[in-house]
Amino acid sequence: MTKWGMVIDLEKCTGCQACTIACGMENNLLPGEHWQDVLYYSEGQLPDHELKWLPRPCMQCEDATCVTVCPTGATYKDAEAGGVVFIDWDRCIGCKYCIVACPYGVRFSTAELKTQSPDMREVFPSGDGHTWNPPWRAPDSRDNPKRGIGIPPKNVVSKCTFCHHRTSTAPADTADLDPSNPDLREHTPACVVTCAPGARYFGDLNNPNSQVSKLIAEHNGQPVLSHLKNKPQVYYLGRKRASPSRSS
Repeated sequence: MTKWGMVIDLEKCTGCQACTIACGMENNLLPGEHWQDVLYYSEGQLPDHELKWLPRPCMQCEDATCVTVCPTGATYKDAEAGGVVFIDWDRCIGCKYCIVACPYGVRFSTAELKTQSPDMREVFPSGDGHTWNPPWRAPDSRDNPKRGIGIPPKNVVSKCTFCHHRTSTAPADTADLDPSNPDLREHTPACVVTCAPGARYFGDLNNPNSQVSKLIAEHNGQPVLSHLKNKPQVYYLGRKRASPSRSS
């Protein structure tokens, strides 16, 4: 069974944040909602000062604490979807337990977003056939309300889904979703497609011949905060790896 994973090469990342913008556009995110933050940290002291970048998607953990603490079962891990952790917005009560439990700070409460005028969730009332029906559902036949894709309703939690609406249409047994391959580009997560320096790789962690598996093996790819034993499906390459915690 496919287990989707991402490898991010910190030596290549330039901190351009194109991934953040692409993710927001692809997933219809509201203003102020970022599923792909790019954190930064500094090393050394002026004048010998160096700025480092750390992209932070959802880690899609195998043993996800967000799943464990969810009182309604709204947060769940789907092995048949490549091991992606999803949020069922129809069951989410906005308690934020998962936000507290996530050590990576990759979950967001729509209730805490800065109020925008007009609110996009109210511009198009339910039943409008032009854009949203209802407002928080993606205008696409591939949408599934249990996947947390599209504009979220109020008072729920949202996060990165590895662009499930794209990866779910990939040919069966695909080892790598390489944006340079025109046949696979449309199935590849938006952040991977948009990454100008080519710092992101996406593929099947269960396939030893996939590019992500080879990169992890050859370059000692490591997840962050591995001591927590959440078993992330996102690995980082580079001589120095920081810990993208909530306090970053």
